[in-house]
Amino acid sequence: MRHDMLTRRSFLTAASATIPLAATAHQASAAEKRYQGGASPWPLVLNASTIRPAPLEEKLQVTADTGWDGIELWINEIQEYEEEGGNLKNLGNRIKDMGLYVPNVIGLWNCMPESREAFEESLATTRERMRCSADVGALYVAAIPTPDRADFDIKWGAEMYRELMRIGREDYNIEVAFEFVGFLEGVYRFGQACAVALDANDRGASLIMDTFHLFRGGSGFDGIKHIQGDFIADFHWNDVPGDIPREEQGDEHRIYPGDGVLPLSQILQDLKAIGYKRALSLEIFNRIYWEQPAEKTARDGLEKMLAGIEAAGV
Repeated sequence: MRHDMLTRRSFLTAASATIPLAATAHQASAAEKRYQGGASPWPLVLNASTIRPAPLEEKLQVTADTGWDGIELWINEIQEYEEEGGNLKNLGNRIKDMGLYVPNVIGLWNCMPESREAFEESLATTRERMRCSADVGALYVAAIPTPDRADFDIKWGAEMYRELMRIGREDYNIEVAFEFVGFLEGVYRFGQACAVALDANDRGASLIMDTFHLFRGGSGFDGIKHIQGDFIADFHWNDVPGDIPREEQGDEHRIYPGDGVLPLSQILQDLKAIGYKRALSLEIFNRIYWEQPAEKTARDGLEKMLAGIEAAGV
């Protein structure tokens, strides 16, 4: 009996020192990928809206020069670039050469009309926007529930979203994420957006999240801990002032993270806990920031994001 016990103990000790430790090391290695010299568990991305007055070429250079991991683009800018003779695939390669990537393009406007006939008519424009987004190398393109209407049919929205995902994936090799907007009349709450994405019944369904839209639509932030990280395609990051009523705030009221009243540390901790690994994108439309040199706004924004991550202890 004593020999058997020693033999079993020796086996368990040896096993714990080999296979489990190797598995644990592999899991830790996969989980510990960090960015910004190890300071962030997420790639930090500058949304082009934050330095909007700058032309596209300047936005790219400023984003690279100030140390961001990527840039989130807007569809109107890349379409204008192409219309003026630029090649989007070449542009995408140049973005990579600058050490950046494009997590998402905003977006597929007017891609969710209220009838099948109108939806079919909208697809030519939607397809062209998908093609442009894919050509520039974006991982996702955002589907926004517009034209806006107070009686937006969630079931019909899910059907349209499923079809948009299929087209994006099969025809353009790009994923389509669903973005909800806190000041729309139709889909403006986290729960509504979840219903559209989940009822689309597609394993690749995902949401574009935004701290401002969670606040502005009245959803709050505690619901984040109830989803899985891979359900989020991209997370727009910003803060809001505390001296303007929620219902009166618009995009122009967004401010640097940490300068307002949102519980950003808790949100970061929840994102880490649910396994979110994709981008945090600084999306701000503040006119005061637009009047500054683009490089100052970009540099200050990155510093604010890194300070918030450090304060959250993630």
